[in-house]
Parts: sequence; C-alpha cells; structure tokens
Amino acid sequence: MAAGPQLRTWDFWETTLVALLSDGAFVLTGTIVVSIALAVSAGPRAYASGELQMLVSQGRWYGVFLISGAPAAIAVLWIAIRMAGREFGEYLALDWPRGGEIVRALAITTIFMSIEGFVLSKIGANGYQADPTLVVGSASGLLGWLIGGCIAGPIMEEFVVRGFLFRGWSQSFLGPTGAIFLTSAVWALNHTQYDWFGRAIIFAFGLVLGHLRWSSNSTWTSVVAHSACNTFILFTLGRYV
Repeated sequence: MAAGPQLRTWDFWETTLVALLSDGAFVLTGTIVVSIALAVSAGPRAYASGELQMLVSQGRWYGVFLISGAPAAIAVLWIAIRMAGREFGEYLALDWPRGGEIVRALAITTIFMSIEGFVLSKIGANGYQADPTLVVGSASGLLGWLIGGCIAGPIMEEFVVRGFLFRGWSQSFLGPTGAIFLTSAVWALNHTQYDWFGRAIIFAFGLVLGHLRWSSNSTWTSVVAHSACNTFILFTLGRYV
C-alpha cells in the first residue's frame, strides 16, 4: 500500500516569520481599535510619547486591546496553515483532550502557583503587580479586562506559542524539548510589562505549559491551564478601580 502524502510543516525560520507577522497583526489591530475607542470616549487628540502605551496598559483598555487584536493574530496563522495545505485544527493540535488531561493540567498549574506564591512571599518580590491593570473605570471595563485577560489573551498566545511555534520548531533541529525551552523564552521576553524576575516566573510557567501541550498532544490543555492561571491572578491582584 502506498504511503499517504507527507504533511507539510513550516520550517524553523518560516515558523518564526509567521509568528512575527501574527504578533505584528495583533499589536497593529489592537492599537488601532483602542485609538478609535479613545477618540470616541475622550475626543480625538494627539497623545504625548508613551501616553498611548500607558493608557493601553490600563485594564479597561488592555482588555479591548486583547479582544480586538487576537482575531487578527489568529487570522495570520490560519492563512499560513492553509498555505501549507493543512487543516487549522490539526496543525495547531486543537483536538479536545481527555478529561483526565484537564484535571492533571489544573493540578500541575495549582502546584506551580502554590510554589510561586510561597517563593514570592519569602523574598517579597512583586513581579506580577502591574498597577495600571487595576484601572478599569467601570463594571464594563472590568468585564472587558477579564474577557481579554482570561479568554482572548490565553487563546491567542497559546495558539501562537504552544500551537504554531511549537509545531514548527519541534519538527526542526530543536526537537520537542528544545522547542519547549525556546517557546518559553520567547513568551517570557514578550511580556515586557514585567521586570526580569517576573519574566523568569513566566518562563518557568511556559515550561509547564509546553510540557502540558507536548504530553497531551493538545493545545487546548495549555489554553485551559493558562486561562486558569490568569483568572486566579486577576481575581487576586487587588481592588479594581
């Protein structure tokens, strides 16, 4: 019996380029939508250098940024995957995991966050305390922040990092283990709102998410764990204003 056609996977550099394009589409689209929303709510005006970035980092606008930018980022992935002749869900490993895998993922996430909390309490670090995220302005602002931070953001990031990047990089010279380490490093470095200690924590959690993606062969496993982590953090950051 003749073997079926070999499925095409983008190589290391092609995968990297597509991920950069996806990130660019995310930032551009999110910035445009937030700029329009700001113009509607506060009137059109020129923002000083860094002022727009500061506003975008606030919870009330960052939620809008995440929700509006995520579809553009995922659309870039869809185009690239279809150009490779593959199915979107198959390429990103979007098969829903078994129930036991979800329970295992949540248990591992809980253990990681417990260790993280213990370490932070001992050294007095505050890598996650980004005060602008507490500025939501209203109930609708808080809702947008929660949807963006707990649903849209985790889905978009996991599709790009543990889905697309892991698929291409794990089948390159890196192999699965190297891909887990490199995707974790890239993911951590992309969180520029945190200090280096905060990024180190994010890198460690990236290793956990990479392991969950690899062991379950499902990106949804890492999405659920990522979303659960963000939900816990957002509800324990402090009093939203």
